[in-house]
Amino acid sequence: MIRRSAVAALAAAALTAAGPALPKTVTLVMGADPFALVVGKRIWLYATGSGETLESWSADDLVHWRAHGPLLRLADIAWVRADRAPRHFLWAPDMAAANGRYYFYFSVGPQGPTPSRIGVARCDRPQGPCRDSGRPLLTGGNGFEAIDPMVFVDPRSGRRLLYAGGSAGARLRVFELAADMTTITQEMSVAQPPSFTEGVFIHERAGIYYLSWSHGHWDRSDYEVLYATAPSATGPWTYRGVLLRSDSAYKGPGHHAFVQDPRTGQWLIVYHRWENVRGDGPYSGSRRIAIQPITYDARGLILPVTMAARR
Repeated sequence: MIRRSAVAALAAAALTAAGPALPKTVTLVMGADPFALVVGKRIWLYATGSGETLESWSADDLVHWRAHGPLLRLADIAWVRADRAPRHFLWAPDMAAANGRYYFYFSVGPQGPTPSRIGVARCDRPQGPCRDSGRPLLTGGNGFEAIDPMVFVDPRSGRRLLYAGGSAGARLRVFELAADMTTITQEMSVAQPPSFTEGVFIHERAGIYYLSWSHGHWDRSDYEVLYATAPSATGPWTYRGVLLRSDSAYKGPGHHAFVQDPRTGQWLIVYHRWENVRGDGPYSGSRRIAIQPITYDARGLILPVTMAARR
């Protein structure tokens, strides 16, 4: 989760990879809560920024990133403007491709005194601009914080699933979306992952479904990424342990996404982390987004990720 963070210029850094199939770069952008999407041969990156806009970048080599500017502005969302509650922020974007267009999901919060909400906007292109649907897709309350949307189209069933939930209540919920991608048809029954806080992501590889999420405090060193596997998109989950955790150089890695490099098929993890901080927090300032390769073992389990340095 992000409260405030500035999006700035792009940077690249070298990483020593074990084996020729792995990418040799880790790419860093000022921001948080990243989501990545492959369109053709390009990887698109979406991230939380100032809270007033949500922006995008793209690259076809993981090194030379192009900034595309805002997809959506808080001031252009009518149902947010009509809310007389204290100031809101945009964060935790997600983009899904369907029906020959793109659907951009986003969080509006924070929760309290009004509920947090998840919105959805329609886009003709992955870089936008995007047009809000005109109403919240999901509203929090009653012990549930409606943040951190992640939409997954199940390759096995074809179901369009919205995963959401965050730290105020630390509860994960899953909903099925209609074909229009902007309407919830039903809630799915799902067991709660252990130590769930927020920032859920799901991907499928070789018939195994991987549910991963962030645990801990977003601005402290205990923020980390955990994961579980399952035979379906809604469980039952088998807990597999920690993927990313703080070390002596980088703190609070989390709110991540997985994506395949369209050039090589290599799976990558995209996440944010605090740099140049000491102690256990709370930290302030901006985080950076890193992209690194991941490795699966012979059983299909993901090996823990060692955070790479940048230069």
